[in-house]
Amino acid sequence: MRTYFPKAKEIQKKWYLVDAEGKTLGRLASQVAAILRGKHKPTYTPYMDMGDNVIVVNAEKIQVTGRKFDQKKYYRHSGYPGGLKVTPLQKLLEKKPEEVLRLAVRGMLPKNRLGRKLLGKLKIYAGPDHPHQSQRPSPLEFS
Repeated sequence: MRTYFPKAKEIQKKWYLVDAEGKTLGRLASQVAAILRGKHKPTYTPYMDMGDNVIVVNAEKIQVTGRKFDQKKYYRHSGYPGGLKVTPLQKLLEKKPEEVLRLAVRGMLPKNRLGRKLLGKLKIYAGPDHPHQSQRPSPLEFS
């Protein structure tokens, strides 16, 4: 029995459309990360880009459970002394709702160049419209 190694030209890439309205942030992010990695395919290989492109619409209507809406904070540092910036989830949802989902998915992808490449295949839009009609994305429903 030989081990099958997929070639880059054999990989079939698809486009999926996900509606985030009413979905829980973490559950949606984990499912989107699995699609981006290609874990839903039988030929999944951890070190290759096997995944598909994902378009997420209605990111502004995403839900969070518990008291996260008031308590969750996002941290970033400029690299300089005293350069820590803290942004609450509530403010980030008002200003950039697509960034909330992007950060959640990013945390679930590998922390290397493959993860950065996979994140480039994620397109997030705050409203219901997107400019990727020519790719003919198929709608994807999560249970």
